Order: sequence, then C-alpha cells, then structure tokens
Amino acid sequence: MICISVTPESRQLAKVDILNASRQCDLIEVCLDRLIKEPDVKEMLEGAKKPVLVSCRRAADGGQFQGTEDERQGLLRQAILAGPAYVELDLDIARRIPRFGKTQRVISYTSLGRPLGNVDEVFDEAVSAQADVIKFTWPTETLEAAWPLLAAVSQKRSVPIVGLGLGRCGLSFSLLGRKYGSPWIYAALEKGMEAFPGQPTVGELDDIYRWREVGPKTRFIGLAGFGEAEVMTAKVFNAGFDALKLNTRCLPFDVRSLDQLPKMLEILKIPAVVATGDTGRKLAGLAVQRDEIGTQANFTDLLVKQADGWHGHNLIWKTALRALEERLGKTTSGERPLDRRNAVIVGGGGLAHSIALGIQKRSGMVSVCAGDEQEGQAIARQTGTRFIPPAQLYDTLFDVVVLTTGSLDHASRRQPVNPSLLRPDMTVLDLIQFPADSPLTSEARDRSCRLIEPSAVFADYLGDLFKSLSGQDLPVEAFAKGLAE
Repeated sequence: MICISVTPESRQLAKVDILNASRQCDLIEVCLDRLIKEPDVKEMLEGAKKPVLVSCRRAADGGQFQGTEDERQGLLRQAILAGPAYVELDLDIARRIPRFGKTQRVISYTSLGRPLGNVDEVFDEAVSAQADVIKFTWPTETLEAAWPLLAAVSQKRSVPIVGLGLGRCGLSFSLLGRKYGSPWIYAALEKGMEAFPGQPTVGELDDIYRWREVGPKTRFIGLAGFGEAEVMTAKVFNAGFDALKLNTRCLPFDVRSLDQLPKMLEILKIPAVVATGDTGRKLAGLAVQRDEIGTQANFTDLLVKQADGWHGHNLIWKTALRALEERLGKTTSGERPLDRRNAVIVGGGGLAHSIALGIQKRSGMVSVCAGDEQEGQAIARQTGTRFIPPAQLYDTLFDVVVLTTGSLDHASRRQPVNPSLLRPDMTVLDLIQFPADSPLTSEARDRSCRLIEPSAVFADYLGDLFKSLSGQDLPVEAFAKGLAE
C-alpha cells in the first residue's frame, strides 16, 4: 500500500487534500500539527473515501505543532474518538492514551539525529504499549544509514513494522520496503506538501519509479546518485523495463564508502550498478576487473556482477566519440573523422580523462585544460596528451571542444569558461549538465558552432547502457516517456 501524507493548514484545505489524495493512495495520513486552528477532527474526516491515519508530531520529531504537550495529546484523543483507521502515537506517550473503538495504534519512534541502534528493544517496548503497527523514523542520507531500517522492516515479526527514511535514501528505503513487505510506504501528495524535507511525491513514485509494479520478485538495478541525469535514467529505464515486460526497476542510492557496499548489494541481489557522473570514479574501486579505458581513467559507469566479483565498464567515451565522429562526418581521403583533429577537453575528473583517452585512440590531437592544474597535468601525462593552462586556453585554436565543466574554478579562484572559446564551425560536445543544456550550449548555437545536442548524446548513451544491462534494445516509447522533459 501507499500512504499519502497531507499537511493542511486549515480544515477546508484538509478536505480538499484528503479528496485529492484518496484518488491516488490506499491510506491517507492526515497530519494535524500544521493546522492553524484546532479542528473538529470528526467533521474534517467525514467523506474520506480511503482509510485515514491521524498524526500530530512535535517539533522534536520533525512536526510543527506549536501548542503544549497536553494540547497535542488532547487533539490525538479527539482524533481517536472520530474513528479513523489508525492513529499514530509516540512511544513515550502511548501508554497514556488508551485504545478506543476499532482505531488501530501505530506506535512510532523517531530519531532525527542518527539511525537507531537498539531496534529490538524499542520494538518490544512498543508491543507492550499495544501496538498494532510499529513505525521507525530516522535519517537515511546513505544506503548504510537506511540499512538497519530495511532490516527491521524485512524481518517477519509478531507486529508489522513500517519505516520512514529521512533524506535522499528515504526513496531507496521506500522502494525496498515495497519489495520486502512493508505494510505501506509514505509519499507526499505533491511538491511543497512533504511531511519531511525530501519526501518523494506519489507522482514521482508512479511516473519515475513505477513502484506499483514492485513486488517480492522484482530485480533492482542499482543507480548511484540522485542528480538530474540519474532521475532521467531511472525514468527511461523503468519505462523500458515495463515495455519489455521485465520485472526489473532502478534503485537509486548513495553511499559514504565502499566498505559495506559489496555485502549490501549481495544481500539485495543487485546484479548491476549504473554510476553516471562523479560517482563513476568513486565506484570504480568496487571492480575487481575493468576494461582498458576504465582502468587507465579510473572511471567506470557500469558495474556488472560476475562469479569472481564486480566487473567495471566504461561506456561514456564510446558514446561521446561516436557522436563526435557522426557530427564531423566522413573525410574524402578515407581517414577517420578525428584523425589529426585538434581537440581540447575542458574539465577534469574521470569523464574528461576517459574522453581524452578515447580521442587519442582515434588519432586525434588532444589537449586538456582543467581549473586544477595539477589534475590537468596528471591527465595529460597519463594520456600522453598536452596540458593547456587556463590562462592560455583562449589563445589556442581547436577544431573540437569537449566541455565537461562550465568553470575553471580552483581553490579561491573563480573563473567561468568564457564563451569566446566557441567559434563558428567549431564542433562542440557539451556534457556539463548532461542531459540538459548548459549556458554554453546556448552560446554554441548562437555562435554557429557545429553543436552536438546533449539530449541526443544522452539518449544514445542510455541505449548503450540499457543494451548492456538487458541484452535488448531500449524501446523507442521509453525515450518518448522519459526524455520528453
């Protein structure tokens, strides 16, 4: 089930929110703590077309109730008399509020500072306080932090457990909770109505992550990160998996270190991880074996589990070079499009390093310019290419420009890339805000450059990744649904 949290400020708005939520969920949580005036709970809940869970949280537990503790508990007692399906009671007050009627008791324990260590002890105490459901809430910024919460939910116990993860990996927890049998998962009705910062909306869970099809046999593909590229990847891949009738979905996550990640991925039976962007260098350390470019650049964007461990693959450089060669076109002499072309890569990191190696393999003449001159020099040295200091970038002529950053900042220096770098008929590949346009994308268009559209490169890249993951072509309709934005 999915439980939509509504957080109204007035009784009339509450009725509207409850009506809207009832069309998209199985259970409605009505949070009373933001109401400006004390409500008539019974009247407010009349007409609700789905079961209702009433809560009223203290500020210390992430709520916004401004009255006294006696007033809050009085409001919860009034709510129980209204006969909702559930009422949420904090563990420390649950014994003061007796059971009444058919309303079931969700006994909650919230730890806003850190994950809970003594889950079993708190569970036993909640059971003794007549819990029908036990709820745990704590920070889940990383997969490591979400792990104890998932373990609590997935174990079979005498009383069911629901969890609410706070932070980015709260989404990871919700999707895993759906797979492993949580009685319900939480979502906001829409942006701006979250019960906690970062809570996913029901629209996001439906449109991007297709949570309703997630079940005990669903296979998750790991997706490292929560940026725009990762969200779009999840939307396109999930649409593709759905079109091909594959019981597979993307699981976004973030990790602090690699120490526990192999064990967690093994327990979750995740066969592959996509690591776009900056995470590609971090997760490269997970691989026991990498392809040639991935090894030299210390960058991998696809990890696949094999019998001897994780194997790393670097696909982005192949996609980028294919796009460059297609835009440059065939030469009359039969040479490859990048032969003897002067190309500069603006930026550092694993992406810049990978593309430098790729262009060099195609016999292009490569230069690297990075804000961190030591890093740029290291990339140039390791790739056998030329390093250009930022101060000399605009005095050199190039046929091809590959942008992986929009600035040459380093330490206290703030130096955005000047659009004067871009000249007419220059071929430009902009990966700065991949898949979206960056300000330099517009400059390249205005200056009559031979621009390779970032969205087109991204679509090609996703096709390569999807084929590697599934062995099948990414359905065209998946692009229509996922890339239309």
